Amino acid sequence: MTTARLVEGVFAAPAEGERLDRALAAELAPAHPALTRSRLKSMIEDRLVRLDGATVTEPSRRVKQGQAFALDLPPPSSGTVEAQAMDLDILHEDEDLLVVDKPPGLVVHPAAGNPDRTLVNALLAHCGESLRAVGGTGRPGIVHRLDKDTSGLMVAAKTEIALLGLSRQFAAHSVERVYEAIAWGLPSPLEGEIAGNIGRSRGDRKRMAVLRSGGKEALTRYRVLQSVADGAFARIACRLATGRTHQIRVHLASIGHSLVGDPVYGRSAGRRRRLPPEAEAAIAAFPRQALDAVVLGFQHPRSGERLRFERPLRSDMVALLRILEEAR
Repeated sequence: MTTARLVEGVFAAPAEGERLDRALAAELAPAHPALTRSRLKSMIEDRLVRLDGATVTEPSRRVKQGQAFALDLPPPSSGTVEAQAMDLDILHEDEDLLVVDKPPGLVVHPAAGNPDRTLVNALLAHCGESLRAVGGTGRPGIVHRLDKDTSGLMVAAKTEIALLGLSRQFAAHSVERVYEAIAWGLPSPLEGEIAGNIGRSRGDRKRMAVLRSGGKEALTRYRVLQSVADGAFARIACRLATGRTHQIRVHLASIGHSLVGDPVYGRSAGRRRRLPPEAEAAIAAFPRQALDAVVLGFQHPRSGERLRFERPLRSDMVALLRILEEAR
């Protein structure tokens, strides 16, 4: 079996103060031309890069002269992601892009622990070999992501024009994104904003957190759509003004209203009131965080037309709401 290859080195003076992904690209380009900055950025986020022996996950981290780096290059199985035919719920498709409704449990792109059966594998099978040239080798066509257990609307690029145009819109925060969530408790006020920089937790690098210093600016606008079981839960619409990792999950948890079913930021049983057995059973059986991307709007990168897609709340969340309300 082919194993990962270790690439090591030390940053020279020109790298001082440079972003980690850019510094690595400049350092490794002569010997490893396939290691583009975008690929290195993905590798850093996938925990495949170390600085002075410690794993790093932030591509924007500034490096220092003399700092030692090490990369675990995945084995070159075929050099490409395998195309795998899977059912896709496609709401819209044209020559440049497609909009899909991602089900919960589907990983967006291959990474450590999820080498295949991802949305990217399915897109390659659906769109054909031409998709491989759109973006990085590991994430062709992907311009944004949803967590594995978050369901909902996503747009994927089929051409470089679409990739560039959509990426610019996401960077400018001009894409309309609305999610519905089921959270513990009833927020007060019923409508408002949650602001707070988000970055890696100081105590657990696998978690994100609202930070007092550092991190990236993040803003979530929310509105309570329904008080459930006399305020024990709330159905909430969340509109993203920015798009940070786990943003809604982290922001709602930071104000004491974490998502039902969230295994990372979820509320402990000791902090909530006693619930009827039917409600307890439904929550215990719900297999994911209760978060669904229900609205996606953007400007078509070629025609300039404004496109907007909306669908009803996913059926598993509707069923959970019904049980919680009836069990009060």
